[in-house]
Parts: sequence; structure tokens; C-alpha cells
Amino acid sequence: MKNIVYCGGVPIGGDYISVQSMLNVSPYDVDASLLQIDSLKKAKCDIVRLAVPDVKAATVLKDIVRRSALPIVADIHFSAALAVKSIEAGVAKIRLNPGNVKGDLKRVVDMAKERKIPIRIGINHGSIEKEFKNLPVSEALVASAIKQVDLLEKLSFSDIVISVKSSSVADTVEAYEKLSKLCYPLHIGVTEAGTKENGIIKNSMAIGALLLRGIGDTIRVSLSCDPVEEVLCARKMLNFLGIRKDMIEVISCPTCGRTKIDVASIAEKVEKEFFNLSKPLKIAVMGCVVNGIGESEGADVGLAGGKEKSSVFMDGKIVETVENDKIFDTLKKYILIKAEEKINE
Repeated sequence: MKNIVYCGGVPIGGDYISVQSMLNVSPYDVDASLLQIDSLKKAKCDIVRLAVPDVKAATVLKDIVRRSALPIVADIHFSAALAVKSIEAGVAKIRLNPGNVKGDLKRVVDMAKERKIPIRIGINHGSIEKEFKNLPVSEALVASAIKQVDLLEKLSFSDIVISVKSSSVADTVEAYEKLSKLCYPLHIGVTEAGTKENGIIKNSMAIGALLLRGIGDTIRVSLSCDPVEEVLCARKMLNFLGIRKDMIEVISCPTCGRTKIDVASIAEKVEKEFFNLSKPLKIAVMGCVVNGIGESEGADVGLAGGKEKSSVFMDGKIVETVENDKIFDTLKKYILIKAEEKINE
């Protein structure tokens, strides 16, 4: 059984899989940091990490932590002094590789114990120990992580989270599979995944594969874009896998020569309109009446397009047939009706 640690009030380990992201604004800009944290909170992020590169960043950190709507993780490289200052600032967790720390590691660990703050060991391709460079990447990631864990265990510290990320999907999955036998919770994701489109594909492949194997306790989708996009992608993964049920799912057909309506634009409009709907509705936008309802069996509300008129259905039964210029408004009406039913269940 996995250990459970807490980042603020958010459990890492156990049944709940949390979603993380990282700020990409200046660590010295309190207002910009808080604005981005608020955006991540609205997107239903659970935990946020920020870089603490120097004393100046550590000094303003206290104000960010005090005013933050989310638990803060301090991302520390090399410096025990910065880790200590971050803990004193009130962060809920530290990301730190103990083997690379310059300074008093024991003091950092003792303070983390005292404040019940977990430490994440974060190994990626660039931080593999020199002695393991000759191993296959997945094995080197795991060996490096275990070496770092040993350092903390020797200091009687066990509130540990581990990540072993590569930019390779296969190496990432293999590494986490090897680590999954340990008792420590795992922070999963792909590092340096790339721009939004490619990054979403790589993260979905790796994180999805791991979650389907029951591996992973908290996730971060790494993308070179607005971090809100990371959170939305992560939540969609969790919902599509049935792990969470806190957003709508719009299904739509790939279209063919029978299609007489603009399926893509209607589906996209529905997603945008009901982005903040917290009830787990499945909404179908299908291009034809011939098999639209049958193919979208299980949808709460749906649309089957026709040449001049289209049918809107709810729970598999047609409830109204309307002119095509009234499609969206009618579909919206029944989505709201179904959402109200869900609220009153």
C-alpha cells in the first residue's frame, strides 16, 4: 500500500489523484504569480509549484504563500539555504534532490519533519547520476531516484514523493512501472514534452498508460504554453478514464458524405459554452439521423443532424426536431434541463 502525504490539505497517495501545474511568470512578481494561481484555481488545479532560484525569490515567497488560493510547492535546485527559507515562508511541499544539495541537508529535513512538509525527489533525463549513465534510460532514472530516497531515509524521513520523467514516452512509462512497487506516492508526467499539440499527445500516452495500470498519485502535464492548458488536459484525462467526474464530455462523429451540419463548430461551441459545468454530462453531436442516436448511446443529451431539420434527443429519445438555424439554442436548452436534473438527483 502507498504512503499518503499531504500538500496543504491535498492528499498525495490513496484514492484521490491530484492535478498540479507550475507558474511560468517571474518568481519576483507577486501580483502576476497570484493572478496565475487564481486562473489555475478556477481551472480546478489542486497544487501549484513555483521556482525559487535565489534569495530575492525566497524573500517574496512568503507573501505569495500567504495570499495563495492553492498549496504552494517550492522548486529548489542545489541550495539548502533556499529550501530552509521556503519552508520558513510556509510552503506546503519542497521539490529537491538531496544528493545535489549544497549546505545543511539535515536542517532542511528536520524542518520538513517539524512542519509535516513532504519532499518530492524529481529525477529527469538531465539529472541522472553519473554512475548510472551507462544504463538504459528507464533503469538509470530509477537507480538515481532510489539513491536519492536512500539519503532521505538515512535521515529518518519518509514523507517522500518520487518522479522519474523523460521526454520519451516509453522510457517514462518503463521507469514508473519499475518504481511502482515502492511504498512512496508517484508524481507522474513527461518532461520537456514540447508545444501544446505534441505535448498533449505525449503526456496523454504516458500518463494514460500509467493510470490504466493503476500507477500514479498526482499528475502534471508539462506543456510549453499557458499552465491553465496543462490543468485542463489533466482533468480531461482523469474524466475520460472515469477517475474523476467533474466536467462535461462532448462526443462527436468524424463526419462523412451524409453530414449536412457543421459538426465541428457545434461541438466546439458546446465545449466552450459549458466549460464550467461541473456536472458530468455526456453530450453528443452527430452528423446524421441514420445512426446518430444509436452511435451515441449513453449520451445524456445529443443532436442528430439532418439536411434542413435536426433532432435533439435526451436519454436516447428524440425530444424535439428543429430547423437547423435553431440547433444550438435548442441543444443548449436541453443540456441545462439535464444539468438541473443531475443537481437534484
